[in-house]
Amino acid sequence: MFSKIEITGKITVKTGMHIGASDGFTAIGAIDSHVAKDSYSKLPYIPGSSLKGKMRSLLAKSLNKENEIIKTRDDDDERIKRLFGCSKTGENGYPLMSRLIFSDMIMSNAEELNSKNIQETEIKEENRISPLTSIADPRQIERVVRGAEFPLNLIYNVVKEDEIKEDMKLLAEGIKLMNYDYIGGSGSRGYGKIEITVSSVDCVIGETEGSVIDEVAKLLGVE
Repeated sequence: MFSKIEITGKITVKTGMHIGASDGFTAIGAIDSHVAKDSYSKLPYIPGSSLKGKMRSLLAKSLNKENEIIKTRDDDDERIKRLFGCSKTGENGYPLMSRLIFSDMIMSNAEELNSKNIQETEIKEENRISPLTSIADPRQIERVVRGAEFPLNLIYNVVKEDEIKEDMKLLAEGIKLMNYDYIGGSGSRGYGKIEITVSSVDCVIGETEGSVIDEVAKLLGVE
């Protein structure tokens, strides 16, 4: 069978978040590390690849048996490879395609924040101290402010109906792990704590039984 299930919700930033953009040149006295911004709107965004990569990494650690060292993504648990894909060929001789499609997420509540005189980003002053010389190395890091919101949009490609429930259990676990971890850089220093909430689950292409959609919604915490 072939159908697509759309999963929508929201990502709320709980502590200043830094997902960096590559800068070819930084002037003296300027911000040392900017956040990624959408070229069209100039608003901060969370790349879908950042969310997918971090969620997959957390799930791989969670399902890793007996602390076995995983050298490549091809060595991940079969459930992870099925949901997130891998370059290793499957039964048909082709790479395993990801069943989940992650969209880039552009900040959605900038106007609301601006109405409260809050800018979309803030500058955090930091100091790195050399353990050898004790010389300070000050820097300025741009962060997305806490309270920023980003629309979550995932598309799940149904390949086998009898595997939907297991795939969605894994996704629900990935969301839970993300809510207790961080995204972006400097998470161990308090950056990047987020909360992911799912608000709706709908079959948008093809046909999937309503009872299955209801069960998926329940697994993902939709009230």
